[in-house]
Amino acid sequence: MKIYFVETESQEQEFFKAELADGHELNFVDALDEVPPDAESLSIFIYSKVTPEFLAAHPALRLIVTRSAGYDHIAVDAARAQGIVVCHIASYGENTVAEHSFALLLALSRKLLESLAAYTNEAAFSYQALRGFDLMGKTFGIVGTGRIGLHAARIARGFQMEVLAYDTKTQPLVAATLGFEYVGLEELLRRSDVIALYIPLEDRTRKIINRQTLALCKRGVVLINTARGGLIDTEALLEALESGQVGGAGLDVLEDERLLQQESARVIASEIVNHVQQSDAAPEPFQQWERVKELRSLVRDSRLISRPDVIFTPHSAFNSREAVARIDQETVRSIRQFVRGRPVNMVPEG
Repeated sequence: MKIYFVETESQEQEFFKAELADGHELNFVDALDEVPPDAESLSIFIYSKVTPEFLAAHPALRLIVTRSAGYDHIAVDAARAQGIVVCHIASYGENTVAEHSFALLLALSRKLLESLAAYTNEAAFSYQALRGFDLMGKTFGIVGTGRIGLHAARIARGFQMEVLAYDTKTQPLVAATLGFEYVGLEELLRRSDVIALYIPLEDRTRKIINRQTLALCKRGVVLINTARGGLIDTEALLEALESGQVGGAGLDVLEDERLLQQESARVIASEIVNHVQQSDAAPEPFQQWERVKELRSLVRDSRLISRPDVIFTPHSAFNSREAVARIDQETVRSIRQFVRGRPVNMVPEG
């Protein structure tokens, strides 16, 4: 099978070559636009957007494996209509992502960035300015009790926090065992000192954190997001941070993740250049509006991550040695099992 891997590191390439050498032609490229129409299998990461147009231009594709749990960057329905099997890595780092959530939370609660900056500037040092808060006794609200959310509940209980959870599918026995309580979303928002998001990005969850839901929260609530940037209305979060309604945010994801790969000024400059180059053939009003919305989104995200009350990491919650190894192993298993006619790790229906 002719397999194309996009966005891989050199160590991963050596692993895939060793594991899939027999009977396959392996190709490693940097971007989707380098994948030719005769590719039969595709392994991608989160920055590769597989659109219906891409699928139509690649009629030989039979398998897509994303090396991530999320798959909102793939036009799954269009792929299935074309007879393509779509797989993801559903379980690879529930502990890894949950641990990173608490790294973000602890950085906020103990003002680590400010403390590091103060250390290099003795004149600015002040115990009062650097005073944080304890996690013990605080209420930790979990939105989404999948594998990662449940692991986060275990960690929070280890800090002696009260844990509340919201999910459309509850697990009462697990809740009783781990010592947390299921409540409605509004009650969770009202009672929580910290709110952490562990849900997929779907139509029903898009911008679940918005002006209305933030208004229900305790004043000074801390928000943690290691799931998907689209779960949060960035403009609403900025307003809430400026007013003090939100006391801090620990973010591993953004609405426009182009900022994860290069600084905002460079992305925006590139967009302006593209606009100028296309000015001879003026785009339709809809296209112009879409470009304006994209640029506004970039500016908002840039403003957000530059704030002192925001801790930002570039979609690296998954990035431990152990988790990456599990991802690569499951990617190989997905390809092998597909070839054997017994596919695994398929994206669920609906």
